[in-house]
Amino acid sequence: MKFHVGVIGATGFIGSAYRDEIRRAGLDAKIVALCARNRDRLEAAAREDACDFVTDDWRRVVDHPQVDLVIVTTPDALHHEAVMASARNRKHLVCDKPIGVNVNEAYEMRQAYRDTKLAHFVPFWARYEAPFLRAKEIVDAGTLGEIKSIIYRWQNPRPAAMPFTWRDDTALSAGGSIADVGSHAYDAIRWIAGTEARRVLTHADIITPAKPNLGTIYLNDAIEWGGSHTTSESDKHRKGTTFDYATIAWEFQNGAVGAAILSHAPILRKGLAPELELHGTLASLALDRIASTIAIILPGQDVPKIEQVANPGPKNRFVNYVFPALRQHMSGDVPNHPGMEEGWRVQIFTDAAVLSAKRGTWVELAELDAESD
Repeated sequence: MKFHVGVIGATGFIGSAYRDEIRRAGLDAKIVALCARNRDRLEAAAREDACDFVTDDWRRVVDHPQVDLVIVTTPDALHHEAVMASARNRKHLVCDKPIGVNVNEAYEMRQAYRDTKLAHFVPFWARYEAPFLRAKEIVDAGTLGEIKSIIYRWQNPRPAAMPFTWRDDTALSAGGSIADVGSHAYDAIRWIAGTEARRVLTHADIITPAKPNLGTIYLNDAIEWGGSHTTSESDKHRKGTTFDYATIAWEFQNGAVGAAILSHAPILRKGLAPELELHGTLASLALDRIASTIAIILPGQDVPKIEQVANPGPKNRFVNYVFPALRQHMSGDVPNHPGMEEGWRVQIFTDAAVLSAKRGTWVELAELDAESD
């Protein structure tokens, strides 16, 4: 099947990257409809994609008779209405994470697709990176024994002078860094370790000073501007309203404990420590994504065994993962790829972590699970 694709949020940071991969997918897909707010960028995108239909109204993409696959890459708060309309119009779906602005939206979207023959995919990309795939192989082989502690560090520092974007705004972001990088981190853990969090205790804050306020700006433009300017080069500044730092203590259903550090703050630089540590009854594992290594240490040892994980470099994610996953779903097979079910499960965790930060207490994930009663 050749997918006929409509992209909502076509000219943003994520939408532009996805369109590039879809263009290079050859016979797998054709982009037939594009939606974005900036007309100049939209028309440029249409020329790149050889697409005849452009609009600033997402409804016209969902209603387009040729579109059978809708890709939603808009800010978090704008997902729900477009996804629900896509389900009503019998469109297959790729929805960026986090799938909703809160767990209630996520549950409704998951339900809209759950008992249909419509295919859906949520891009939790860590699952497809070589070090994570190798870590899962090791865990599945029983090398670590029973996992007792999980440590995660996902630090994605932004330039110090990076301007204010929608990701800094509680009106559009589901939970700042907790939802943005935390959704990737939690999905990777639940996939590798095969367990869900039971409860969380969060300290979160906004530790980045007020940012230059250049008005509405695309993320890639904001990153570029921040890399070549200083905060003093803007006469207007705006303090972020979403968390850009969080430390989350967690307890898992299998009894494992541990913590995560999640951040977009400029001062929390990455590459100094392993991204993921899994400590089991038989051995411990450390995953370093930057170096593409797995380290394993046994009880009583002081020096870990380092495995260099072959990394073939970036692949076309739509050709290699998204389109095969959608076709697998459409054929009636149970997909071994993340979809709206995983998006909802992850949203339970991120919402619980945000709620814990606001309350200053432990929050049970069951409190937010609509099916836990």
